[in-house]
Amino acid sequence: MKITIVIPVYNSSRFLDKTLKAVDDQKNISNWDLELILVEDGSPDNSFEVIEKLSDHYGYIKAVKLSRNFGHQIAVKTGLSYSTGDYIAIIDDDLQDPPSLLPRFFQELDNGYEVAYGVRKKRKESEAKKLAYTSFYRLLNSISDTKIPLDSGDFCVMTKNIKDKMLSLNEQNPYLRGIRAWVGYKQVGVEYERSGRIEGESGYSLKKLIKIAKDGIFSFSSLPLQIISLLGNIGLFISCVFTIFTVIRYFNNKIDVAGYTTLIIMIMFFNSILLISLGIIGEYIYRIYNEVRNRPYTIIEKTINI
Repeated sequence: MKITIVIPVYNSSRFLDKTLKAVDDQKNISNWDLELILVEDGSPDNSFEVIEKLSDHYGYIKAVKLSRNFGHQIAVKTGLSYSTGDYIAIIDDDLQDPPSLLPRFFQELDNGYEVAYGVRKKRKESEAKKLAYTSFYRLLNSISDTKIPLDSGDFCVMTKNIKDKMLSLNEQNPYLRGIRAWVGYKQVGVEYERSGRIEGESGYSLKKLIKIAKDGIFSFSSLPLQIISLLGNIGLFISCVFTIFTVIRYFNNKIDVAGYTTLIIMIMFFNSILLISLGIIGEYIYRIYNEVRNRPYTIIEKTINI
């Protein structure tokens, strides 16, 4: 059985050697026929130079350098496109999902599952981050047309069959854990305690986290479009009530020049609904435009052993 491990690399030059040492230790323990694919996602540091040096020591490394920072999901998708193993694993470069857990996951594939994904039982992160992640996963699960497992990330193992099916969906803004769930087949969650980072800060800025959240919501739920209808119905109801109220005042001869405040409030309310609706429609239109341009989802600058 050939094993492929895909690791997206971003700003990891200081500790990447520790990550590869952990992978190599587990390779020797489990006697893997290993293919390790490192995708350097336009890091501002010298991560790719470190990868080049490490590839001299670890002959099973294959590396891809992207021409700029395309984002975590694109980096993982690029790594999957170069994967040739029978079983493929996705882990991060910071050892929060350590290679020592992989034999448990591969065992599930041996038992007949096509995908074994990690379910985070505990996270060593700030309370604010944990609350945000927990809330988002539950929100997405409740509104998604595809049921995406709670508290599951990109950390998983899959068969070559699932990898091929996922890559057949050529989306410009992929939400991979959602695509993985959408593909279907026999999948199982494996609980584990997520470790803290071995060093450095997460490459996920607030802006990147919001983008991934938007990719998940807009790619796997029609709720934003339904919200427009809901806002329209609320506006219609308020308009009807206000119209009845105005007519009653008219027949009771209580209409006077006053009403400036009410008028301003009504204009601001309906303009807000209009702008929110246009923003939601604009998000979908941009995503459609992004798909029909048919640009490549990434640009490869350099490779090693490929």
